[in-house]
Amino acid sequence: MFQRQTTTSGLQSGARLLDIIYHATVRNVRKSHGNAIFALITNIMQTVILVMAFYVMFSVLGLRRAAVRGDFLLYIMSGIFLFITHTKTMGAVVGSEGPTSAMMKHAPMNTVIAISAAALGSLYIQLLSLSVVLFIYHVAFTPVVIYQPVPAMGMLLIAWFSGVAIGTVLLAAKPWAPAFISIVTTVYSRANMIASGKMFLANALPANRRSLFDWNPLFHAIDQARGYTFLNYNPHYTNYAYPLILSVVLLMIGLMGEFYTRKHASLSWSAGK
Repeated sequence: MFQRQTTTSGLQSGARLLDIIYHATVRNVRKSHGNAIFALITNIMQTVILVMAFYVMFSVLGLRRAAVRGDFLLYIMSGIFLFITHTKTMGAVVGSEGPTSAMMKHAPMNTVIAISAAALGSLYIQLLSLSVVLFIYHVAFTPVVIYQPVPAMGMLLIAWFSGVAIGTVLLAAKPWAPAFISIVTTVYSRANMIASGKMFLANALPANRRSLFDWNPLFHAIDQARGYTFLNYNPHYTNYAYPLILSVVLLMIGLMGEFYTRKHASLSWSAGK
């Protein structure tokens, strides 16, 4: 009654939404890590440790011959970067604030903004870490040469987008069965240590083994990324259209499920959990 009603155009509403997403992204990044430098160093160290662990494992087991002809460490990093981006993005989206969060009491805030902030915050940290690791490797060890850098970056974004889509589906189901979804998230993340295909090449797998990994969008993204990274590798059995289309479908399903969950959300769901 005593509020002044104002009309806004679609452009103004879109700009306002982007502004809210930006501030929510900043809050999401700073909420998890009070010190931005420490957050970056932590993520870089996790990446470096994983790369070195796989380097030692490949060397001890004599699997270096199965890699692409070229920079062996770049071969390992091309899989590790996409795996970490996909997994951490999915975890960030699943762990974002749901419909019963206290932040949802503020009028401009909604779960779509929370999902976007979690996804963009994770992408920001991963891209920054990737840039620092590649820069240090390029300057201190050997020049990094990527055959087609723009499409290779596109595969990283597809890995990120598929993580967002899967995370949204799990987030929509989380209020209905939080313990079960937590187990599914953990199992999927651990299974991707093998199922992502970062340890081998799709071209080198026999048909009966390759069919075990074809369902995984990250498997396609990593294999395609290696095709764009190395001149001497041409993927024959994977494509980028499958993970992209599957991610769009899963994202739509997740958003519809989240909308339904939001309409039926109850504060009592989280009581005692």
